[in-house]
This record gives sequence, structure tokens and C-alpha cells, in this order.
Amino acid sequence: MKHSLLCLLALVQLQAAERPPVTHPRQTSGDQAVQPAWEEGLILSVGNRDADLAGDDQRVIQAAVDHLARLGGGTVLIKAGTYRLRNAVYLQGGVHLRGEGAGTQIIKEPSSTTALKLDSDWYDQEITLHDAAGFRVGDGVCLRARDVRTGRQTVIKRTLTARSGNRFKLDKPLRENLWQMNGATCSTLFPLLSGEFADDIRIENLVLDGNRAHNEELDGNYAGCIFLQDCNRIHIKGVVARNYQGDGISWQICHDVVVEDCVSENNKNLGLHPGSGSQRPVIRNNQLRGNDIGVFFCWGVKYGLAENNRIENNRVGISIGHRDTDNLITGNMVSGSTAHAVLFREERGPDFAGHRNRIVGNSFIDNSAEGGAVIEIKGGTESITIQDNQFTETRGGKARIPVNQGPETKGIVVEGSRLKGW
Repeated sequence: MKHSLLCLLALVQLQAAERPPVTHPRQTSGDQAVQPAWEEGLILSVGNRDADLAGDDQRVIQAAVDHLARLGGGTVLIKAGTYRLRNAVYLQGGVHLRGEGAGTQIIKEPSSTTALKLDSDWYDQEITLHDAAGFRVGDGVCLRARDVRTGRQTVIKRTLTARSGNRFKLDKPLRENLWQMNGATCSTLFPLLSGEFADDIRIENLVLDGNRAHNEELDGNYAGCIFLQDCNRIHIKGVVARNYQGDGISWQICHDVVVEDCVSENNKNLGLHPGSGSQRPVIRNNQLRGNDIGVFFCWGVKYGLAENNRIENNRVGISIGHRDTDNLITGNMVSGSTAHAVLFREERGPDFAGHRNRIVGNSFIDNSAEGGAVIEIKGGTESITIQDNQFTETRGGKARIPVNQGPETKGIVVEGSRLKGW
């Protein structure tokens, strides 16, 4: 018995022990978790002139990205200049983009749209356009149709890779039907920067302009100045995302995304769009102004932080809804929202609402229309803490409501509010 107890004690001690720390890391094949801190890495410059690669459109940036990806990663330095895009720059894991601040301007070219002249089935890899005047080989395009019976919309993003007249080959098969009876169209619409299944990327110090006045809308489920899908560990810093006919920066099912010290302004839809299923986003020290919604927590966004942002002159400052739980909104200044500073959206009952979110230590200035609510909590939303916030009103007129709780809400705690000008 004594021997058995000693063996058990030794096993417990063994299980409780910590493995030795890594003090002298070496670059080992396949080890992505621990690597040496190299003093210098690969940098490839692109510019309109006087650079490793010279050009003024997406092709020169893409060439640099692809070259570094082949070598295992590095940084593309996009020198000051103007780059006009007819297709997205497709990001690759481990390849960072760094501009030279306001002087690095990446602008979307005007869009063209035409109907399809012939039907294409789901197994096809070509389309025929009614009017091909605005389309070139190499263009990024968005193909859309809406089923006349069900209303279901089809949206497909592709690149035109060859042509004969108004007949174009695509880089990938359609895998969806595009029929004239469903109003099928082709448009030169795409994100400026696009990342899918790409991890460990930094994007910093550049200006992205969606040329909103000369482009049609493509919403944030498919595009934006930056659009990310199924990515991990993305850091976006010092980026201006403006004038897109859709979202400024959108990420869908992406985890551990950090957006800081950025400006997202004058976008048709959402300034920042932490999209469906995205875990642990950090949104810090940004300026979000003149969008429809400043920050839109989409579906199932959890354990996120929105801190010290200036969110100005949007219709809604911050929107929270479908299963967006356990997020912290703190230290932000939200002003000039024409509808609400913070909106908890009305969902399909408590099982779908955004619970256990905290709104702490924010400043709300001149938000909501007369008689409206600065913070509006709808549907079956539960367990919300609204603490130590300041509500300031300077406009006069019919009184606004600092916090409005819908009849189906539960466990809403409001404490420590400071009211000025009410």
C-alpha cells in the first residue's frame, strides 16, 4: 500500500511539473510556435519608380507578395505613390504589407457592370457578357444573380483570365448557376486587399480608397477596403480605409484580429465589421466616422475588446446582436450618432441575442434623434452591464433617453452614469 501511495504521489508531481522554458530557440522544421527573433528579414520594395519592382497597379504589389510567400514570408514595402487597382491584392500568410503613410495611396478603379448575354451553368468556367467594353483580362469581377422563385442571391468573385470578344475564361469554375432569367450580371467589384485562409499578416501605414463615387455597392460579406475570410492573427495598424461602396474593414470567421490606430471613414456601410464567428477581436485607438455604422459586431463575435476609439457622425455608433457575447466596450468617445450610440439588435428571442456584454467608462455626446435612446437594448438581450459612462447633451429639443430597455430584456445593470446637459 505504501509503495502504491508513493507511486501515486510521484505521478501527481510529474503531472504538475512545468516544461522548461525555451531560452535558446532554433529555427526547426515545421515549428511555427517558437522561432528566433531574427534581426533582419526579407524586404521587397515596390514603387512607381526607384524600387525593387516598379509599377502602379495591383500586379506589382501581387508579384512582390507572391515572391515572398514562395520564400516563406517577409515584408512588401509599398513606397509612396499612387496605385490604381483593377483587381484585389491577394494576401498570403506570413507576408506583411507596409506603406509609407499618407503618401502610399491605393485606389480602386471605377466599376463597370453588364448583364450576361448567355447562361452559364455551375460546372462552367466561362461567361459571355452583353457589353464587354469596360472589362479586361486580369480584372477582378463579381458575378451576381437572384433566384426569381426563392429570392436567394448568388455572389461569386472571380478573375478574368482569357477572352475572345465578349467571352471570358475565369480563374476558377463557377460552382453556381448564372442564368439570364435570374438577372445575372458581371461587375468589376472586389476588395482592395483580400485575404482568405491566410495567417500571421501585418498591414500598416497606407491609404485605401474605394472610389465610392464611381463604384457600385458590394457589401461587407464579400468585400471592403480590406476583406478577410478564415484568417488568424492579423494585425492592421495605421491604415486609412475610406470611400468604399460597402465596408471599410471586414473580417469573417477570423480570430485574433487586431485593428488599431486606423481611420475608417465615409464608407457606405460599416466602418469596422468583425464578422460572423470571429473570436477575440481587438479594436483600439481608431477613428470611425461618417459610415452607416461605426463598429458592427456581426454573428457570434465573442470575447472582443473595443477600447479608446473615437466613433463620430455615424448613423449607429456600435451595433451588437446575434450571439455576440462577452465583449467589453470601454473608454470610447461616441458622438453625433443620428440613431443610437450603442444598439443591441432585436434578434429571434433570447437564444439568439447578445448577452453578457459590458459597456464601461465611455463618453456619449449628442447621440440619437429627439426622444430617442442613446443606448437602445432590444429583444431578449440579457445580463448587460452599463457602468460609469458619461452622457452629454448640448443640442436641446425633446429629451433623449440615456438607456432604453426593451420589455423582453433581463438583467440589465445600469450604474454610475453621469448626465450633463439633460
